[in-house]
Amino acid sequence: MIGDLMIETEKKNGIAVIYMNNPPMNVLCTELLKELEKVLIELEKDNELRAVIVTGKGKAFVAGADIKEMKEMSPEEAKSFSELGQGVLNRFESLHVPVIAAVNGFALGGGTEVALACDIRIASEVAKFGQPEVNLAVIPGFGGTQRLARCIGLGKAKELIYTGDIIGADKAYELGLVQQLVPGYERGTDGQKIKNEKGRPIQDNEPVLNAAKEMAEKIASKGPVAIKKAKESITYGMTKPLHEGLELEAKKFSELFDTKDQKEGMDAFINKREPEFKGE
Repeated sequence: MIGDLMIETEKKNGIAVIYMNNPPMNVLCTELLKELEKVLIELEKDNELRAVIVTGKGKAFVAGADIKEMKEMSPEEAKSFSELGQGVLNRFESLHVPVIAAVNGFALGGGTEVALACDIRIASEVAKFGQPEVNLAVIPGFGGTQRLARCIGLGKAKELIYTGDIIGADKAYELGLVQQLVPGYERGTDGQKIKNEKGRPIQDNEPVLNAAKEMAEKIASKGPVAIKKAKESITYGMTKPLHEGLELEAKKFSELFDTKDQKEGMDAFINKREPEFKGE
């Protein structure tokens, strides 16, 4: 276990799971962000790591930044808070392995920004996304004004940020914000949602976490160095003109021909056997 109370982690077979654990809604406060940064710094050093999953404990993924903490901030303090959040989320984006967001519930404001910093987003049917900061007379400060447009296009990103609208998982999937949808409620043998004593459907976080683990395991079975180079090529290539991105791709492609995994992968293919990748 890495981290303290607000961040819990587990690792098995090269796959690390990061749990946001700041009840009741897993809001992003300074303490949580600093804990998360420490966890990510440790994961950056882990050469056996193959994939990371980020999810929330309880009914929220991350319901946003801590408004109570932000309320009395000066402009200087707000800038420092924004830079802290951006810096932590940049570590997700630059991590040497793919990061999968298993969005189990509310992912609003900072929650959408956390998900956007991940490589792939899998959402439970109960998930909600949005950048409602304008309702508080502020704007997204952890990367939302930049990553959302890169993800779903300029016009739609402007619409969501300007209106503060909150969208469901199905709409997020339609927009390309989410790559996979999974069930999110406990159901009986008849397929109907099971309800609690208040008559509300009971949320089930297992399907989205299991779907993320299944995808992570699939990624972990591939050539680790190739996955790293692919992430570098995609992430940094997107910030460059096409011709520079293509130059970067050719460079990363060629670098792989100096690895043992490349020789193993191609030999296994030719000889019709399963490859045994070593990450070398």
